[in-house]
Amino acid sequence: MTEPASTSEHKTQLESLLEDLGLKHHFTEKLSLSTILQIDEKTCTDEPTKCNSDLPGYFLKKTMMVNVKARNVAFTSECESACDAESDETWFDDFDDCPDSLNSNNRLNPLDIITALFLCSDGFVQQEMALKMSMCQFSVPLLLPNCDTKQCSLMLWAMRDIVKKYRPLSLSESKGFIEDRIVVSKLPMVSFVRLGECSLSKSETLNKLLSNSQQNHDIFVHRNMANGDCPRRISNGLTEMTWYLPCGNKNMDVFSEPVAVANLRGDIASFETQFSFLCQTSAAIFVFFDNLDSECKLLSNQHHKAQIFLVGNRQSQQFSRDAVKKVANKLNLTKSSILLKDKQMNDADFVQRLHKTVNNVVENTKVKMQIEQMADIAHELGILVDEDCPECQNAKKNADAITAKIQEIPEYKDAQLPLHGKIWKNLTRLEKEEFRLRKVGNQNIEMYKSDLQKEKEKLRKEQNSYDMSEAMTCFISAISRPGIERSYFLKWMRMNLDNLSRQKLSGLREAYKNKKKSSENNEEIKEIDRQLSNSSLGIEHFFREMGQIYEASASLTETDLSRQQFKHLPRLCAGLLLDGFPVELVDGDASNIPLRWVTDVLSQLNDLVSPKSKILVVTVLGVQSTGKSTLLNTMFGVQFAVSSGRCTRGAFMLLIKVNENVKKELKCDFMVIIDTEGLKSPELAQLDNSYEHDNELATLVVGLSDITIINIAMENSTEMKDILQIVVHAFLRMKEVGKKPRCQFVHQNVADVSAPEKNLREREHLLEQLNEMTQAAAKMEKKEENKSFTDVMEYNPATGNWYIPGLWNGSPPMAPVNAGYSEAVYELKKNVIQILGKCESSANDILDFTEWIRSLWNAVKHENFIFSFRNSLVADAYMTLCTEFNKWEWEFRKEMYSWTKDAEIKISNFGRVKCEVSNIGQLLTDLKSDACLVLSEWETKLLENLEKYFKQTEGHVHLVEAYREDFANSAKSLRREMESSVDNQLTVATDIRKGMTEIDKIKVNHTKELEKRVGALIEECRKKKLDMTDKKLDEEFDKMWNIMVEEQDLYKQETMDVMGNVFYYLRDNLSRKGSHACELLSQKRLQECGLMPFKYSAEGFINKALHGASKIFNYEDHVMVLRKIADGIIMDCSQFVKEKKERKNNYHNTFIQEILHMIDERLEKHKNLKIEIDFEVSLKQHICAVAARDFQKMHEDFIHLNDPLLCLNQNKERFRVNFKDEFHERDQCQKNAKDFTDDCLRPAVENFINSSLGPDIIGEMKTKFQFSTRMFFQYSVLLDLLSKDNFEDYQSYICSYEGYVKRWILDEMVKVLTNESLSEFEDRHLGSSIKSINDAIRTVQAKEGGNLQKLIEDIRQELGDKLVISEDALGPFMILNNVNQKEFAEGLTVYVKEMEENMKEKFKKTNIKTKLAYFDVKPEKELFKSVVGCGKQCPFCKAPCEAGGSEHKVHTTSIHRPEGLGRYTWDGSEKLVIDICTSLVSSDCRFRCNATSGEWHPYKEYTTIYPDWRIAPDKSLKDSDYWKYVLKKFNKEFAEAYNAKLADIPDTWKDITPQIAQESLKSSFNVK
Repeated sequence: MTEPASTSEHKTQLESLLEDLGLKHHFTEKLSLSTILQIDEKTCTDEPTKCNSDLPGYFLKKTMMVNVKARNVAFTSECESACDAESDETWFDDFDDCPDSLNSNNRLNPLDIITALFLCSDGFVQQEMALKMSMCQFSVPLLLPNCDTKQCSLMLWAMRDIVKKYRPLSLSESKGFIEDRIVVSKLPMVSFVRLGECSLSKSETLNKLLSNSQQNHDIFVHRNMANGDCPRRISNGLTEMTWYLPCGNKNMDVFSEPVAVANLRGDIASFETQFSFLCQTSAAIFVFFDNLDSECKLLSNQHHKAQIFLVGNRQSQQFSRDAVKKVANKLNLTKSSILLKDKQMNDADFVQRLHKTVNNVVENTKVKMQIEQMADIAHELGILVDEDCPECQNAKKNADAITAKIQEIPEYKDAQLPLHGKIWKNLTRLEKEEFRLRKVGNQNIEMYKSDLQKEKEKLRKEQNSYDMSEAMTCFISAISRPGIERSYFLKWMRMNLDNLSRQKLSGLREAYKNKKKSSENNEEIKEIDRQLSNSSLGIEHFFREMGQIYEASASLTETDLSRQQFKHLPRLCAGLLLDGFPVELVDGDASNIPLRWVTDVLSQLNDLVSPKSKILVVTVLGVQSTGKSTLLNTMFGVQFAVSSGRCTRGAFMLLIKVNENVKKELKCDFMVIIDTEGLKSPELAQLDNSYEHDNELATLVVGLSDITIINIAMENSTEMKDILQIVVHAFLRMKEVGKKPRCQFVHQNVADVSAPEKNLREREHLLEQLNEMTQAAAKMEKKEENKSFTDVMEYNPATGNWYIPGLWNGSPPMAPVNAGYSEAVYELKKNVIQILGKCESSANDILDFTEWIRSLWNAVKHENFIFSFRNSLVADAYMTLCTEFNKWEWEFRKEMYSWTKDAEIKISNFGRVKCEVSNIGQLLTDLKSDACLVLSEWETKLLENLEKYFKQTEGHVHLVEAYREDFANSAKSLRREMESSVDNQLTVATDIRKGMTEIDKIKVNHTKELEKRVGALIEECRKKKLDMTDKKLDEEFDKMWNIMVEEQDLYKQETMDVMGNVFYYLRDNLSRKGSHACELLSQKRLQECGLMPFKYSAEGFINKALHGASKIFNYEDHVMVLRKIADGIIMDCSQFVKEKKERKNNYHNTFIQEILHMIDERLEKHKNLKIEIDFEVSLKQHICAVAARDFQKMHEDFIHLNDPLLCLNQNKERFRVNFKDEFHERDQCQKNAKDFTDDCLRPAVENFINSSLGPDIIGEMKTKFQFSTRMFFQYSVLLDLLSKDNFEDYQSYICSYEGYVKRWILDEMVKVLTNESLSEFEDRHLGSSIKSINDAIRTVQAKEGGNLQKLIEDIRQELGDKLVISEDALGPFMILNNVNQKEFAEGLTVYVKEMEENMKEKFKKTNIKTKLAYFDVKPEKELFKSVVGCGKQCPFCKAPCEAGGSEHKVHTTSIHRPEGLGRYTWDGSEKLVIDICTSLVSSDCRFRCNATSGEWHPYKEYTTIYPDWRIAPDKSLKDSDYWKYVLKKFNKEFAEAYNAKLADIPDTWKDITPQIAQESLKSSFNVK
């Protein structure tokens, strides 16, 4: 189209109008579908049009929603508003003020707006407008004028997509019909034109002519319509077209045969080209006139085939009868060719006469022409044809090259599209069988799965053996063309294929429709449907083939040329999706998703759009043929296939852009619209899996959707019940896997005005049905806690239901779309967008959406969806939650470690430094009270963090909402655990300090007595006149020392009977277990227990029978399991005792209480094993006896170590040196400063650092990937095992899991930690201690008076909150110190600095393992507790649980193993079992074990035996490759170790390499 010419001084008519309408820049940059269909702020607002530039948008918005009011385009000017606001009294006075200003200059004729939009739109928008206008029964442009260039265009392409269906009189009896594209229908055309001025309204007359008395519709815009009387500025010369199509009912049809009607706007004298065109294409031309020129050259000059009819108005003043006669004679017109309206004739009579004349033409004419044929005439007359652009012509040529060769569709599909036919259906069958294992029978599952995989590989090889067909080569080449040509090609292909289908399938479709009416013909329906399926050929078949070409090539090696050749295909398809082309998501014929193809297409789409583009998904679900596609097309103006033949099969998705100005409001960049096949389709009704098929589809699309529109018909209650059950089932599944579904129920074909009471009753009835269906679905999914529909999702009957009237206003084909339908759908659309805007959680991005498709589809392939569902987004969200919770938990623990350390320092220093309380019991009470406050504060903080976490919109937190309670309980449990631990530590520290108080007093008395005696000895020696040599002084000192020791009252601390104490607590513990437990306890003295390794053997006939039976069904029997449990508990208790001994403290009765609590806790975890009381008693006796002996020795060692006399003797040499220095009056400043630093300060600093470093290292290790969560820990351990590739390591990991993991943690710490990495923490704590010491020295220096003892006491007081200085080490500094305080303090500062340097040097030289041994808080122990979690193992394969939090209700693990690795062998054969529980739980196999009392039980129902375990099938069949590789590699070694025969390894396992094993590990643990 040529741009309108203009000059700077003068705007052309067209330019001026386009500027008024805001369309000027679209004259060159045409409006595209993606622009007009995008969601913007006007999509859902009802703001009135305020200016001319609002009018095109209004028309387009209404037209795209097929609203028959679209042409009522007007805006409310300020003047009109002002006039409306005037009161009744003044309106007449101001009459002159308003109307003049409302002159036609301000208003626009609808035809101008339509013409402007067609001029400013690309071919696809023109086509869409023409189609939607045709549906509204509006006339559409045939010849589009450009008033500037005086040229016009034939709108052939614009009308290409209009398909009409009608029944002419000849087919009325057979009830047949004709369905065809209007541009290829050979119809007579009757044209109506005007010559000069005309008082009759041509267009209004036409509307009356084409409407029957029941249906009066404004097909053509006329002067009595809103703004129809406004002068036309650019639409003169516009030739519009409409069709009258009969329905086969004589009483209703205006014409019994179809006819095309053209209407030329403006005077033919001004538009001779258009008139000439009509003369050559029409059967008849009716010329409306008031005054005829008697020469009438215009009418006589035309070389036309058309009959001319003159239509005049006698009542017009300009009418001249003579002129009419002359013209009639000149044109040889008969009387019947002249229609004159006179006074005696009213409008109805005149229209009736006109009808008779037109009908006569239609019935008798031989001039019939296709619009396609008119293009040749247009070319002759210099009229442009819209299809002549090179892109359109090239695309047509490419499409015709493909479709022209189609003769018989089934044969064509087999030859040209072979990959997606039988092969793809067979692949689908195998794929589903891999998951469902319905035909496994007695075969070994893994062997069976291996065979299925081999069959799949064989089919993929078969696909790869085909060369790409000629048709597919042409197809891929054509869609690789630049954008606009590609779009033309796809449209041509769709139209060509639809035309073919109409020719080939019309008979089958008719038969199908007839059979559908009778439910007895199900077998015939299935047969016809099979034929329809085979004979159907749409554009989707070419894309399916493309998908299979890609999937087949993807099964080849990376370097294969074929794979490289087709790598670009997903990007091509992604580009189409971005252009708004619907892409098939679910292949309806195969009932499958080509996952690799779809996910790669979406991945490429993600690359094409801006990063992290968010999407919202709207889906429609409902019974077949209830207008779901029409509903979506009306709502969003899109083009899902709507056909009168077979309905949509499978599911299609389409992308709509969201305008920048509403992105923030909707929180998304695109909307994805999904159209689905009808549920409960008759062709599937008789299939065994029809309910399953519907459930699969519903579950998938509901899972993908942010909102689901449920399209239901109230007429058929049985059908409605069925669909509601399917839909509710899908919603329940989503709720259980963490999705929050939203839905709107749409009731179609409801009368426009329904009684509110009736609707209310219907809503109540619907809710009753929904509740009933919820209970039924909950029962099937074993989630019976869901009692009502509102338990599953938020649903309000008042706002969740929409009533939409029927689509057509009257009887098709001449019925327009019902205005009420369009308006109701628009209200629904507004509501849907409003709901989406209010979504709390953030929208998915394209990769998230892809992951949902993958995980939902894999899960629906299993019978038990909820237990089979595994989604990496959920896994990521759960992992993030675990990581965050672990951080909060560690902050809590770290805070309590620090607090407890400070509290223990206070207790240890009690009585040695001044304290606010005088009683240690009061100190303990105060500290426990403070601890309670700190614990409560942190518990609240943890719960608040959790609350805040779940309020965020990012990170998919809504997916893990189900775990919120588990983590809240874990926070409370952590508080209880910490409270118990802190309480015990404070009690132990206090009791030990109490026990030391008496000893400390004795030590102080000893020191004072010694000071007195040494002082006397010095006096005595000085009085002697002899020269006192060092030898003599030594002799005198020894004599004095011996006398003093002999004269002291020797304090002998009583030794506790630890064994008796332990027995007391053991008896108390077992007394709660009943009299039998106490009886068993009394049968054997505790002193006799624990002398030999613990053994527990089967006793009694039942146990013996069970033990013997283990050799039959080769499951770990009760005794074997108990032995394993006992070994684990004994190991933990031994470690506990070892740690207590290392701290060299006194025994405390809380130690044995903790041990008994540990045993009870561990036994509680195995309560499902029905542990016998004799096992529990003997185990506790064994552990307690061993612990009692160790604690007795620890207690005695402590007493010996703290014997006052021993402590005194230990310091004898120090006292001797002090005695000699004092005697000689030597200065002791430097020596004492150094000794005080080495003997008192250094040990205290070392203890402080050792008590502080443990938590620091734990914190540091928790930042490492391998210790961040339980899942990542498991991943890291397994990856390490794979890298070592050592059988002994694997065996140790499997058979002694806890022991192996503890060693691994320690080794990993030693590997990760270096002296450099530790130095940061060591230096910090050392620096902090040195600073405290220097501050203390400065503080005491400032004090005046006092001696060295006072100075040291003050230093100790200052350091009382930080360091614990040993009482024994202080002794020698408390007597006879001839010291200058100032010099001592200065020397102390120097030696403290030296000590700091020495300690730093020591830190560098000491190896990590040695350092770890000295820490009070053992990092390896805490890390073990953190990463091992609950310690539960899979009941079948013994894989450890990885669930986060300590209080999780359900145990899960990411990767299960072949059961042979857990010692299981086959009955009879003694071969190692290769089955994996993730497959077994999907199969019909059975198991038996102690928990089933030796009875066989179906694996599918394992949750009835192990309700707290969830064993989800593998996400993909590759996930278990890791353990398959291990068993394959070490089959011989495991068989020997377990005294079994070699496992039968499936062939496919033999191809698993370490790289494949590593990839499967990554996939299982969702490691990116």
